[in-house]
Amino acid sequence: MRRLRACLGAAAVVTLAAAGTTALVAGNASGATAALGNRWYAAAPYLMPLDNEPPDPAAIMDATGLKAFQLAFVLAPDGGGCTPTWGGTAPVSSDTAVRSVIDTIRAKGGDVSISIGGYGGTKLGQACADPASTAAAYQQVITKYGLHAIDFDLEEPEYENSAAIRNEIGAAKILQQNNPGLYVSVTTAGTADGTGWFGKQMLLEAKSQGFTPNNFSIMPFDGGFNGAASQTSALTNFNSILRSTFGWDEATAYAHEGFSGMNGRSDTGEYFTQADFQTVLDFATSHHMDRFTFWSLNRDRQCTPADNGGRTSGTCSSVAQNSWDFAKYSVKFAGVTPPNATPTPTPTPTPTVCKTAWSAATAYTGGSEVSYNKHNWKAKWWTQNEAPGASQWGPWQDEGAC
Repeated sequence: MRRLRACLGAAAVVTLAAAGTTALVAGNASGATAALGNRWYAAAPYLMPLDNEPPDPAAIMDATGLKAFQLAFVLAPDGGGCTPTWGGTAPVSSDTAVRSVIDTIRAKGGDVSISIGGYGGTKLGQACADPASTAAAYQQVITKYGLHAIDFDLEEPEYENSAAIRNEIGAAKILQQNNPGLYVSVTTAGTADGTGWFGKQMLLEAKSQGFTPNNFSIMPFDGGFNGAASQTSALTNFNSILRSTFGWDEATAYAHEGFSGMNGRSDTGEYFTQADFQTVLDFATSHHMDRFTFWSLNRDRQCTPADNGGRTSGTCSSVAQNSWDFAKYSVKFAGVTPPNATPTPTPTPTPTVCKTAWSAATAYTGGSEVSYNKHNWKAKWWTQNEAPGASQWGPWQDEGAC
């Protein structure tokens, strides 16, 4: 779904958070801190620590009160094999760069979830032979960083591969069993109906394996969405799918449901502003949903110009904003009031479309509109061959720049 996810983000997610487990005891020797509350891991927005002009997480924490980050992405090696790497190239076993980012966050009282998958590259569920070997690869990540949370990003083309999804869901179940107390969230692509065929197949795979996470989340963007109303409608429809699949009542389904959005301009040109995030946040909290996150913190800053020329970027949002505006909605979902900040800047007005160009040969009647010298003009009476603006008392009324 997220067309820029190879450099922009996640499209289907499983979050695993834990405290006090055997794996975490081993991990604590590598510098892990005590676990945050599960709500923080559920609210953690995505951050690419090695790509897309990574922002300083300490600065974000100071500005917003954010404590949890989801670092992306862990993949199978580009050359093949069933061992975890960052981005398919940097082995987790020898990593120091991401470790430094994690240490910075933990030194300020925060923590991380690490995201598995993404849009590009080969996923471990595709490369590993079975659920057990897939789980073993992910356990290396948990142990290496002393994790309290891990995020499975299952998207195209992997989530269309039934064997790979069987490996991923099976691995999540094994990790849940081997790390008692894990907080588990599974997110898949969103559609107007809630989720599509592959998302429903993923839910059925989880049901068939007897795997029940804390929540299933959808990503209502890149599918003809635009604004909060379309997103909350999809979340309502997804609730019905959860109810029919697992036999839950409405409240139980919402308690197992989550939202993963995209801030600003999406890959397909949809727009989600700060007001849209507030509306979805209100929906999520009033329905007691379990998760609220977004892609990404690398994009949570204003472009130059603010609209980025109508393009989507991996390093800015393409909407008018203060830095880290969208991160504050995650902080609110976690139950914390963000620090006060400068009000959001007024969006740049959309330029007025120019009327048909003025022609000296055309006779214009009163009320006719034309454009001339990048301004629109309205005729006050009949006129011909008298250029707009040629005289202060002439037949044309200036209607402003276009």
